[in-house]
Amino acid sequence: MTQQQHARALRAAFAFTIAALAVATGPAAAAGYPEHPVTVVVPYPPGGGADLFGRAIARALEPGLKQTVLVENRPGAGGNIGMAYVARAKADGYTLGLGTIGTQSINPFLYANMTFDPARDFVPIALVSTTPNVIAVSARSPYRTVADIIQAARQNPERKLTYASPGVGSSVHLTGAYFEAMAGISMLHVPFKGTSASLPAVAGGQVDLLFDNLPGALAQIQDGGLVRGVAVTSAARDPSAPALPTVAESGLPGFDVTAWFALYAPRGTPEPVVRQLIEAAREGLRSPDLAVRFAAQGAKPGALFGPELAAFEQDERRKWGGLVKDKGITAQ
Repeated sequence: MTQQQHARALRAAFAFTIAALAVATGPAAAAGYPEHPVTVVVPYPPGGGADLFGRAIARALEPGLKQTVLVENRPGAGGNIGMAYVARAKADGYTLGLGTIGTQSINPFLYANMTFDPARDFVPIALVSTTPNVIAVSARSPYRTVADIIQAARQNPERKLTYASPGVGSSVHLTGAYFEAMAGISMLHVPFKGTSASLPAVAGGQVDLLFDNLPGALAQIQDGGLVRGVAVTSAARDPSAPALPTVAESGLPGFDVTAWFALYAPRGTPEPVVRQLIEAAREGLRSPDLAVRFAAQGAKPGALFGPELAAFEQDERRKWGGLVKDKGITAQ
């Protein structure tokens, strides 16, 4: 064999080896996935809307994956800490993240030094749920309607009304900013570390108003002993709280804000694993029992998967990026 023939033989053998490896690490290798429990990282504290939906999608994935799906809370920096952890995780389908309207569509315009790019560093899997936000006050508050709140803010601008949210840059914070812009008023935002901290502050009268995802505050609003609901932020009333009017029908026509939560895998996750996750999520989110549970919490199951979710995200970034810039909102 000549030297040239030997070189050609080596190249052919190398190409065959690479092809064999590609087959072994492609769909055939994904057939064993998942071989151990999968973890969904929720980038917010326990007890709020994100935590509820993170646990819901974890349970919903289990039948399709035929594996245990765990939930791990990694809160901080408006959800950035948890999602940065997911972005850095091994792209093998075993670490997923529950992104939100905040982490995926709002934070890029608030934080100058984000360590991940929501549009580049994740593979969209499934829109998990959508839900309105809600405005609530202490059960002892004199404010009973949206008109009451707007009137109080206008009558005494020196003493600004305060509103609590689960954190800077959350959809809830931006809902408050949007409310200010639509009503032509100025309020003082008081961020907390999650609903478990913001709700007691409003119930105790330390803060005037609460803006929150409806599922996080629904039980307390329905009980009525500590807080009282004022309005929901969606275009239509929510079946879980039919007595609560919308902000739009309460004097601000066109007001419509809906929060959302979605499942993501790290960039580079193998396509067969992504397909398996999408199908498991699709199957789980179609469950009638899950729809009933979500409805009781003021939410609807999502129906966007993969590329459809990616396109939806882009639209949301355009909407909220403009508001952040117009209001000059920055993360502190």
